[in-house]
Amino acid sequence: MLEEMTSLERCRATIRLESHDRVPVDLHNFMMTVGDLTLPQARLYQDGQLLGEAQLAAWKRFGHDMLLVENGTAALAEACGCEVSYLPGSAPVIAHHLLADLSEVSSLRKPDPSSSPLCKALLEATRFLLDRIGDRVFVMGRADQGPFSLACMIAGAETLMMEMAAGENDEQIFALLEYTSDCFITYARIFKEMGCHGTSAGEAQGSPDVISLKMYQKYCLPYARKIVCALKSDDFFVSYHICGDTTRIIDPMVSTGASILEFDYKCDKLVVKKAAAGTTTLLGPIDPSGVLHEGSVEDVETACREAIEVLAPGGGFILGPGCALPSTTPARNIDMLVECAKTYGKY
Repeated sequence: MLEEMTSLERCRATIRLESHDRVPVDLHNFMMTVGDLTLPQARLYQDGQLLGEAQLAAWKRFGHDMLLVENGTAALAEACGCEVSYLPGSAPVIAHHLLADLSEVSSLRKPDPSSSPLCKALLEATRFLLDRIGDRVFVMGRADQGPFSLACMIAGAETLMMEMAAGENDEQIFALLEYTSDCFITYARIFKEMGCHGTSAGEAQGSPDVISLKMYQKYCLPYARKIVCALKSDDFFVSYHICGDTTRIIDPMVSTGASILEFDYKCDKLVVKKAAAGTTTLLGPIDPSGVLHEGSVEDVETACREAIEVLAPGGGFILGPGCALPSTTPARNIDMLVECAKTYGKY
C-alpha cells in the first residue's frame, strides 16, 4: 500500500494515471453549500466571499479531495450579454437569449468575465479557496458552459437546433461556435493564470439525450477539442462534462484529449471504463438525485461500491456525483460517499 497522499497529490496522480493511494472524491456541491442560507438568490451567487467561505466550510465538514467551484450555468452567458433570472431555490438561469436571429452573430462582442457579476463572484471565490487550501486540495475553477451549450444559451436551443437540422446556415452556426469557444478559453485562462489546478466545461446540450451522434460530431466535438488543446497542460487539467447517457459518444469524448470525463449514472460503466482506460480519468457516476439526495445511506454505499469495483481498477477514477447535488442533499449521504472512497477505494 502506498503512503497516504494529500488530496492535491492524490488528484494529480490520478489524473496523470500515476500510482496513488486511493480513489479521490469530488463533490459537485455548489447549491448544497449555500442551501441553508436565507438570502436572496442574487446575493448568494454574486457574492464571491460568501461562495468561497461556503465551499471552505463544506470541505472542512466532509474532507473531499477535489472542489468543483461554480455558481451555476449562466455565468459566461451573462458575460456575453444574456439576461439572468434568479428563481427561489435554484441556481441562476438565462431569462432571455441574446440573438433574435443567427444573422446577428457578427454583432457579438468578446466578453470581459472579470467585470460580469456571476463570473466575477466565481473568480473571487476561487481565489479565496486557492489562497487558503490550494496547496493541499485540488481546486477546479469551473469556466462554465462549453462552446455548444453556450451557443444554445445565446441563440436559443430550439432555434439553434432547428437551424442545425435544416443545414442551411452552417457558416453562421460555425461562426457562433468559434465565438463561444473563444469566450470559454478567455474565461478559463483567468482560472489557469490565478493558479487553479484545472477547469471544467459543461455541455449538457451535447448529450445523446438531446442531439444525435451525427450532430454531436459536427457541431460539438470539434470545439471541445479546440478548448482542450488551447488550455490543457502538464499542471492544468481540463474536465469535460456531458449529462445523460453518454455511452454512445464515449469514444469521441475520449478523443477530445480532456484530462477528465465527467459522466453520470445512466452510462454503462463497463463500456466507459474500457474506452477511457489508460487514456483519461473518469469522474462520477453516482446519481445525485435518486441516490445521494433521496436514497438511504445503504443505497449510497451500494452504488459507490459498485462504481469502485468497476471503475477503480488500474486507476484513472474519481468518485463523485454524476452532476450537481440538490441543495437539500443529506449530509449523512455525503459522509458515506467520502467514506466509501477511503474504505473500498484503496490501492
